[in-house]
Order: sequence, then structure tokens, then C-alpha cells
Amino acid sequence: MYGKFQEYLSAELKEIKSAGLYKSERFMTTPQSAHVGVNGGEMLNLCANNYLGLAQHPEVNAAAKLALQEWGFGMASVRFICGTQILHKQLEEKLSKFLGSEDTILYPSCFDANGGLFETLLGKEDAIISDELNHASIIDGVRLCSAKRYRYRNSDMLNLEEQLQVADKDG
Repeated sequence: MYGKFQEYLSAELKEIKSAGLYKSERFMTTPQSAHVGVNGGEMLNLCANNYLGLAQHPEVNAAAKLALQEWGFGMASVRFICGTQILHKQLEEKLSKFLGSEDTILYPSCFDANGGLFETLLGKEDAIISDELNHASIIDGVRLCSAKRYRYRNSDMLNLEEQLQVADKDG
């Protein structure tokens, strides 16, 4: 039924594999840690967001168990749809006090934080000069704001200089 299309897909897949661009899913067989079990071996984990190693910290796990018993498993949506749980507000207040800031807002991920950051800080009179290979969250966040956008080629300082001059000329 889809013979020619299947042949096309097989050829494309073969080309992707031969170029070294094929992604294989890795299955972790151990809890999140600095070292994780993968495919029968142990690997240094440099790709997780567990930078401080708190995912397996006994106090964090104990607090998570208590919170799970009392509050259940998360909001099941973002705070601006379902509302903000008092737990989040209490943590934001503690962070504000610790940081000496007027207020704090928590985001569930860095992706979400970057998605909301630029729109709140930058207006039409501002400009963003951004590396074309920035993380997708930064690219999306920049798209959502009204600032003028200028992109330069990664590691190309001459192109960066050109974009800075264009931005300066544009005002």
C-alpha cells in the first residue's frame, strides 16, 4: 500500500544513520544520580537537570513523600490555568525573603521561565542580539516578546558585529 513511500523512508533513515545523526533511546536502569546505569554499564550523567544531586537526597525524598500524601501528584496543569497552590506561594515568599526581593515566581522548568522572561522585561524600544544556536527555550521566549530581534551566526564574531551595527542603526 505504501511501498514507494516506505522505500523513500528507508533510504532517508539509512542516510541519517550513515551521517551519524540517528538518535537511539537510552534506557536508564538506576535512579537519577551523578552516575547512572545505561545499557548494562555505568555512565557519568552530564545531561540531567539534577545538577546538585538532590534527586536522591534522603531529606528531599522524605519531604516529597509527605507532600505527595498531603497534596497528591502535582497540579495536572500550569498555575495560570488551575491556579497556584499555597505551597508554591509559600516557597516563593521564602525565596523572596532569602534573596531580599519584592517577589518571586516559580516556573516548572527553565524552558517555561525563558518563555516568560523576555516578554516581561523587553518592549518595542529594546533589541535582542541572539546566537542562532541558542537553546530552543530562548528562541521561543524571544519570539514572544515585542523587542526587535537580530540573530548572528554561532561563533561568528564578524556577523555579530554586523548585527550590532544594524541594531544600532535601527535605533
